[in-house]
Amino acid sequence: MSDPRVIVALDYSEAAGALELAGRLDPALCRLKVGKELFTMAGPALLQALMQRGYTVFLDLKYHDIPNTVASACKAAAALGVWMINVHALGGRAMMQAAREALAAHAPRPKLIAVTLLTSMGERDMEEAGIAGTPAQAVARLARLAAESGMDGVVCSAQEAAMLRRERGPDFCLVTPGIRPAQSNADDQQRIMTPRAAIDSGADYLVIGRPITRAPDPLRALQQISLEITAKAGKIGTP
Repeated sequence: MSDPRVIVALDYSEAAGALELAGRLDPALCRLKVGKELFTMAGPALLQALMQRGYTVFLDLKYHDIPNTVASACKAAAALGVWMINVHALGGRAMMQAAREALAAHAPRPKLIAVTLLTSMGERDMEEAGIAGTPAQAVARLARLAAESGMDGVVCSAQEAAMLRRERGPDFCLVTPGIRPAQSNADDQQRIMTPRAAIDSGADYLVIGRPITRAPDPLRALQQISLEITAKAGKIGTP
């Protein structure tokens, strides 16, 4: 079975657009990410429709609540058959451990990762939110907490990927949004990197939205990115 490293963000407000794009892409080259807006509008039926087309799905709902509530939500998400789910590391150790324990008996168990710091946040945003240090320092602290709490990996900026690969080792999954091919618009992302640079820095999976979803030919854009990231084996910072 192929292990596509590109996760296409289905940032749509309704199912029709998401399904139309899925029909133009190739499940051998990408996975799909369904976030809050789309899942709220389309629900589990959309996930089933995407999986029936051969895609594996990252359900990106970023759970952040009391431990029991998050554990129940993760268990419900696993029952839908998704490949990956996530929680906020800022929810703390007890919350993350409860989420992991809720999935222990589920087979196959979805990957469970934690969001460290949103890629839209810069140092001023962190200061206003009461988060100490630089983005890199905050990400390192939260990734360490996530690892200690049993998470499979984290969502992080590609700019922190090399550091986390060195600190957390080769088996800790790094999922990186904020990926923009050369010449692309940065949009609302502040900490961004090209696909090739992100892979070389140690990222396992790249979340890419608008450079693919808004391209005149989404499949061609996906194919070009896939060629770019597979052109060179190896990761900087991998022990």
